[in-house]
Amino acid sequence: MSEAAQQNTTLGDESFMSADDLRSYMTEIEKAKLSKEFSAMDRADKAREELIKTLSQPMDLTPDTLHEIAQSLLTKMRLAAQRGETEIMVMRFPNVLCTDKGRAINNAEEGWPDTLTGRPRQAYELWRDYLRQGHYKLKAMIVDWPNGMPGDVGFFLSWA
Repeated sequence: MSEAAQQNTTLGDESFMSADDLRSYMTEIEKAKLSKEFSAMDRADKAREELIKTLSQPMDLTPDTLHEIAQSLLTKMRLAAQRGETEIMVMRFPNVLCTDKGRAINNAEEGWPDTLTGRPRQAYELWRDYLRQGHYKLKAMIVDWPNGMPGDVGFFLSWA
């Protein structure tokens, strides 16, 4: 068989790839998949960094801002109550917004609010100053565990 015939063995109209060509093709596909995954992870990391940057800066709590927050919260609570729920997650944030990366929250330590910074601290203070007197409860807990380590923190408002 000539060299050209060996390189391009055909069956009907379809050209066959050699085993080496097929392995090379599979390697290229795997590289492309990894490249997409790394790109997606890079975008996710950048989005997370932006979120941390935003949430680390306290909001200017004007009367209009407080009214908007209250209306949004009231709408979410009504919808949850209509579904028969007695609790909603009102905030989720990276544990790096706690001075101890969420250790006190994870261990349900009494002084856990003192570890909060930025907007999570403000959210806690809004509950303390406005909602606690209405007998609403605020629970903080770690809501995900990437690689077995504490991840994001969730604030849950309940009226049960």
